[in-house]
Amino acid sequence: MKRNGVIPLLVAILLISLFFVNFSNASNKGRKYYEETGEIVWDIKTKDKFIALTFDDGPHPIYTIDILEELAKYDAKATFFIVGKHAEKNPQIVYRMYEEGHELANHTYAHPLKAPVPRLIKEIRQTNEIIFSITGYSPTLFRPVEGQYTDPLIKEVVKDGYKVVMWSWHIDTLDWKNPGVKSIVNTVLKRIGPGNVILFHDGGGNREQTVKALKEILPSLQNEGYQFLTVSELLEQDRKNIKSK
Repeated sequence: MKRNGVIPLLVAILLISLFFVNFSNASNKGRKYYEETGEIVWDIKTKDKFIALTFDDGPHPIYTIDILEELAKYDAKATFFIVGKHAEKNPQIVYRMYEEGHELANHTYAHPLKAPVPRLIKEIRQTNEIIFSITGYSPTLFRPVEGQYTDPLIKEVVKDGYKVVMWSWHIDTLDWKNPGVKSIVNTVLKRIGPGNVILFHDGGGNREQTVKALKEILPSLQNEGYQFLTVSELLEQDRKNIKSK
């Protein structure tokens, strides 16, 4: 009796496990699928030395300003993925970003690590309204918190007219961990390539290391012939490359 009862139980457990594995795989179509649809971008393929500098979690009243000062020295344009609640507190910095030709993008309102899709969509819309009220500009790019996404989120975000922007996986500076200025600099300078999207942070904590790293990174990349584009400008170059083929 006991032996006969164990076998059906094991079979049931196996079937449930297979169901959840398949469900998990189906819930995220993966990078290849989304690159083909164009709904998410990680980087672009090009031989030209175009790159995009991106900054998450700001604006911060000190570090964002320091970063803007460094960018201005090299006429470097960047894309800032803005947290709505920080934009509310620092509208003058958001306006300065816009006036200086940087791209404003959306990074939710409160930066929740985990939240249901309806809440995330609400936060994205709220952040867009805040940015528009400050600048008259409505962002069209969105980056999910910590790069975490699901198919249902992408579906709703795309429906709202956004393109989702990640970053080149091999150039995650991990500056949010404060790994040291040298580590941040080496990650970028040793791994950089045409079409890369580089991830930095201007908010969410102490970003002194990021600022100091940029003092080395920006002149070095400029000397190597790299041009600093916004993400939208980088995507436009990608479209030109596709048309020319």
